[in-house]
Amino acid sequence: MDLKPVHQRLAAVLALWRWRAPLLAFQVDAEWGIDPAALGSLFQLAASPAGEQSDHAYRRAIAELCTAPLFTSEVDPDTVQLFQLETISGLLTFGELLDNPGVDVAKRVVDGSAGLAKYLDDLVEGSFYSHPSEEAHREYLANLADRAGDGYFASRNFAVESACHRALRALPDTAGLLDSSTGREVLALCEDFSEELVTTMRWLRATGH
Repeated sequence: MDLKPVHQRLAAVLALWRWRAPLLAFQVDAEWGIDPAALGSLFQLAASPAGEQSDHAYRRAIAELCTAPLFTSEVDPDTVQLFQLETISGLLTFGELLDNPGVDVAKRVVDGSAGLAKYLDDLVEGSFYSHPSEEAHREYLANLADRAGDGYFASRNFAVESACHRALRALPDTAGLLDSSTGREVLALCEDFSEELVTTMRWLRATGH
């Protein structure tokens, strides 16, 4: 990941933000014992300007989250819940990044986003039903100059990730995501992709995947 350390952290936040809507749009299993508002606050804290106060608040929120029954019980997730659990795992990994800044941990978060996008492609391809936007997805892939062999969501994730990284390289070191126009623009870009994911997951759930 060819980014300054200060921007590697922001790249990890943006990778998580791409899966924010799928985590929050669907009801969390009550047996997990997790307050959705607490999950939402983690995203806000992650996107806040880096600093001792916000980092401490994030660590405290993670510590409280980890007391939930989810972390001491057996879980048999359905497809949507699997994505939710993987995103929660990404939020925990981001907590590691606060204590061990570096490209390795940040890359784990970014690669996690890419892996989920590829897995979603596999689910869509393996469905007995045609995706409602199948033609539009096929046209999108046909117009790509590279990324041959990737599915729609993996390609879209890569395109959004690349756009985010380009924007981050031009972002002043002291600027955050929520307190800069560029930061808010890339967050909105990730949110648009995130809503696409929600639409497809609702389709998967409705078709009984």
